[in-house]
Amino acid sequence: MKKFNFKKVLDGLTSSSAPPAKPETEITETLGSEHFQVSKTVRHGFPYQPTAMAYDPVQHILAIGCKSGSIRLFGRPGVDCHVMHDNDAAVLQLIFLVNEGALVSVCSDDSLHLWNLRQKRPAILHSLKYNRERITYCHLPFQSKWLYIGTERGNVHIANIESFVLSGYVINWNKAIELSQRTHPGPVVSLSDNPTDSTKLLIGFETGMIVQWDLKTKTAECRYACEQTLHSLAWHHEGKQFMCSHSDGSLSVWNYRSPSKPAQVFQPHGHPAQKGSKPEACRPIMKVAWPTSRTGDPFIVFSDGLPYERSGRRPCITVMQGKSVTVLEMEYPVVNFLPVSSTPWPNDFQDPYAIIVLLENDLVVIDLTTPGYPCFQNPYPMDLHESPVTCCTYYADCPPEMIPAFYTVGSRQQKKTGFSDKNWPVKGGEWGTSTCSYPEIIITGHADGSLKFWDASAVTLQLLYKLRTSKIFEKQPLNQSTEYEEDPFAIVKIAMCCESRILCVAGTSGHVIVYRYNKVETTVDVPTLEIALVYEVDDLDSPDTDQIPPPMPPPSSSVGSAGSGGMPSPSPHHSTSSEGAEKVGSPLLKVKSGPQKMVPGYQVDLCAQLVTVEGEPPSQILCLAINSLYGLMAFGNMQGLAIVDIIQKTTLLNLGTPDLYGSADPYTRTQPRSPQRKKPPAGLGDLGEAQAVEQERCRSPTTERDESNGVCLSPTGTTRKKLADIKRNRNQPRPRMSKAHSTASMEGNGGDDSDDMNNSLSMSWGSSVSRLFRTELIKAEAKFRRQRSSSTSSVGSQSPKAAPKCAGTDSHVASHKCPGRDSPKADSKDGSFSRSRSSSMSSLENVSAEGINCLSFTESYTRKTDPVTSPCLWVGTTLGSVLVIVLNLPPQGDQRLTQPVIVSPSGTILRLKGAILAMSFLDCNGMTIPPLFAKWEDPKKKEENREAKDGQSMQRRGWQQLQHLHRQKAPSSPTTETISDRQFVVICSEKQAKVISLPSQTCAYKLNITETSFVCKADVVSIANSVCLACFLANGHIMTFSLPSLRPLLDSDFLPLADMRIAQTFSFSNCGQALYLCTPSEIQRITLAADTCESLQEMLCELFLPVDTPEGPKQSFFKGLFSSPSIVDKEELFGEAASGKASRSVAKHIPGTGGIEGVKAEAGSAMAEVQKARMALVERGEKLSELEERTEALKVGSEMYASSAHQVMEKYKNKKWYQL
Repeated sequence: MKKFNFKKVLDGLTSSSAPPAKPETEITETLGSEHFQVSKTVRHGFPYQPTAMAYDPVQHILAIGCKSGSIRLFGRPGVDCHVMHDNDAAVLQLIFLVNEGALVSVCSDDSLHLWNLRQKRPAILHSLKYNRERITYCHLPFQSKWLYIGTERGNVHIANIESFVLSGYVINWNKAIELSQRTHPGPVVSLSDNPTDSTKLLIGFETGMIVQWDLKTKTAECRYACEQTLHSLAWHHEGKQFMCSHSDGSLSVWNYRSPSKPAQVFQPHGHPAQKGSKPEACRPIMKVAWPTSRTGDPFIVFSDGLPYERSGRRPCITVMQGKSVTVLEMEYPVVNFLPVSSTPWPNDFQDPYAIIVLLENDLVVIDLTTPGYPCFQNPYPMDLHESPVTCCTYYADCPPEMIPAFYTVGSRQQKKTGFSDKNWPVKGGEWGTSTCSYPEIIITGHADGSLKFWDASAVTLQLLYKLRTSKIFEKQPLNQSTEYEEDPFAIVKIAMCCESRILCVAGTSGHVIVYRYNKVETTVDVPTLEIALVYEVDDLDSPDTDQIPPPMPPPSSSVGSAGSGGMPSPSPHHSTSSEGAEKVGSPLLKVKSGPQKMVPGYQVDLCAQLVTVEGEPPSQILCLAINSLYGLMAFGNMQGLAIVDIIQKTTLLNLGTPDLYGSADPYTRTQPRSPQRKKPPAGLGDLGEAQAVEQERCRSPTTERDESNGVCLSPTGTTRKKLADIKRNRNQPRPRMSKAHSTASMEGNGGDDSDDMNNSLSMSWGSSVSRLFRTELIKAEAKFRRQRSSSTSSVGSQSPKAAPKCAGTDSHVASHKCPGRDSPKADSKDGSFSRSRSSSMSSLENVSAEGINCLSFTESYTRKTDPVTSPCLWVGTTLGSVLVIVLNLPPQGDQRLTQPVIVSPSGTILRLKGAILAMSFLDCNGMTIPPLFAKWEDPKKKEENREAKDGQSMQRRGWQQLQHLHRQKAPSSPTTETISDRQFVVICSEKQAKVISLPSQTCAYKLNITETSFVCKADVVSIANSVCLACFLANGHIMTFSLPSLRPLLDSDFLPLADMRIAQTFSFSNCGQALYLCTPSEIQRITLAADTCESLQEMLCELFLPVDTPEGPKQSFFKGLFSSPSIVDKEELFGEAASGKASRSVAKHIPGTGGIEGVKAEAGSAMAEVQKARMALVERGEKLSELEERTEALKVGSEMYASSAHQVMEKYKNKKWYQL
């Protein structure tokens, strides 16, 4: 019986509860909380779901209100401002206080707001909230301070625009209509004062009743009865006639003095009614404008009014002048339109020169001064949503030569024709006084397969270049791909190497396209690769999240070479079977055959496509990575991982995710559902039996489980279970190997070091597997187990502190149990955190598969015993595992074009809670290690720089040879104490973050980011000459942590995750910049840097500029002599003295943050500071006075002392010493 040792138990508990191990040398971290401040900077794109529009003809500023309560203000190109109401009420109407720097907004919650535009960040001065009535229409006459407010009940209220206080003057509906009328006139739909007499107010009701109200006498002067429903009113500038638009598509003109019947009624687009027949039914005319011209007939502009019978007609704007009728069809429904005039005076000739038309998804400005009425070319980035945005990538502080390069090729693209050659009419505002010191580029991917490159430097957005990825495919996708995806070309992932200008794009149909930048036009055939990447399981049981998997023995084979499809390690899971290989279909999209013309810019270098299996489409690509120096690209989905050599155009690795673990798979998985397994050919069952017998023979007694120290001492806890299953089921059919697309090759290299077992074999898959291959594989595994057993037996007799630790984890971080020692049910008790959703958005759902979610090429340490770094690929999965794949690259130059690239798993496994979102590498000083890259060179200059390039290749080859030499001279079994850590890897998942020291693979720092939510996006970014980990959580928080200590620096409740679109498009970048798609048509940029927030005020644009108001029309002498227009002081009519106060129950006044109170508070604080400074100055003066008095007293005392000393000297001057 084994003796119980209580001391060892206490030692084990002490070691398991110790804090995480710290790095040998402390890194000085310079970042603090004072370096961070979250702030929105600017919004780009078209206002989503617009509902209202207004224009200031003097300041030349355009305002657009949206359904979400936001307002966008536009001026000259580059002048763009965004403000938001406190609530989400839709904006119903916008009214400018012309040339006064103020704006009135009317919202659907029956509130009015006065905005101050004289500051760079507009703020609300006053608000007025109605309690009993609903607001339907408002009108503010030019240079008036009284606002007319129409309501749903038919009443008209009047408010002072300066104080936002209601007047006691109210026009009630029952006083406006005739006494004989028994029905309610309906809501107020239009209000307009007479251009020549401001005391006459025209009130239009929905039922067609129009009332001219005399404000002075408080009576209805005239009443006009329309037969049809009324929608809008428009005055002629002379004030003698007005025009109405109706619901039957007709227009009626009324004389001011003749209310009995209209002067004219006509349907612009309806045929005249024949005798005995009804007039043609037309759609309603929602708005009409009647601007006049000095040089010709007046314009009549209205929206819609087309006949119902003319099906298929688009929404339109009709411009009539005299006998000329021009119908301008619009692509989207019309929201509002405004004629643009050079004068704000309503009683003067307007002479319109443009019409601003707001559509549901576009902004169109029509030139009225050019024949044919062409449109102005919109200079704003409002075509961002031309095709729905599916992904975004943000590159701040990119190489400065990239923007000119993209602009050069973008300017060569075909320019749009048919636009007006005149300048854009909206030209108000002024740019900011400062800009960013670094260039910024935004790349947006769209549903139609296009990519747009934007210059986002400073606070502007300008289109540089557009790339269409669908051009290389045939128009009609094969295999009925439209049944799988509505947008087969939609972009899902973008990866770009800024230095080499290599671009990788992943589409929703399982295709990945590699582009190279070229300034000249070429004609080439598009190389293609077809990859069958399929792995499907019924279910799996994951171990506890904090449970570290058993040490993974290095795989006994290297996987992948030039032209191979990849090979899994011995495991009961396989990516495909022979039957599945036979059912492998074709890609969803077909690449055009033959040479294709490539215009200057990005040209296709390779197209890799995932194929269908058993009629099922490939799953969406989750991650994408590229390295220009290695010439490799990798991508992964929910089935597995693929690595492609973009230089030799071959597939290096093609494995299902479980096959990357080899025999150290921490999960209990079932056999794949699809493809189904068939009975293997004769002889394969015997081979399986021989393998089981050989493994059973090679098993050491020391591999039995030892539970005394709470640490699993066997190499893999599930090895014996798998062997038993093999023996028990050796007569059952076994899955066959997957069929590859290239010729098989196999090489065998022996090795004595167990850590170099993954370099012992270099194999490629073929259509079948020979017995020799299985025999060699069994021998290699048996040799590894014997070596591991001997080392384990020697360790078992040591103290608990000397027990071997699980790979990739420090024994001081937490206590763990090996999965091989516990039952699967015990392992999955707390599986809520480990079962991460495949979309990387939640780790609380159960999953049935494990996919690749994060990839990173780097030069790092792949094993604990590595003395030098080597090229490798770090792989993060959706279940929180991190694996490392070693890349054995041939020397640069001609050998790189001919020799194969060998890829093999290194045996390193780390685990975190939730899906892996980001991985980054730090050097020993805590700074980011940038990925290696190949500098882009102009093809014309390649020949000139060939010698320099050869020299670099020789240096690179010498470095690789030096690394190989170090590996050969490295000791066979070095300890972690003999090799100091020289690198850190920062890994962030949905739940936690870890900093791992390399090459020892110890956990230096660990942090649980959240328990109640999950991380949507994470990245390591540079800020203030240092680096930090930035995270965006689903609960709306933005958090930053210092590196490598993971000390919290910022936790801001910024934005709730109301839409998955935000999480899918959120992107961090360097210098503390970030962006996300706030609406389907708008991009919101934010900053995390405090220094950027401080300089943001200087970067923002000015909306209001001091401009003189144009002079009003001059009245002729005779007109003024014979007509006496009523000039009445509105203060006498609407003031408190004349009309009293309005009832408090009607509306409530709410002071704004930018109002007088705020100004008073700021002024009060400024006065307080001035008073403090004054008091300090007075105190300083008093102290100086005291000092002066003291100095004077000291001077007098010194003079008295000198005089006394002189007298004593004179007294004793002539006396001898003995006379004293």
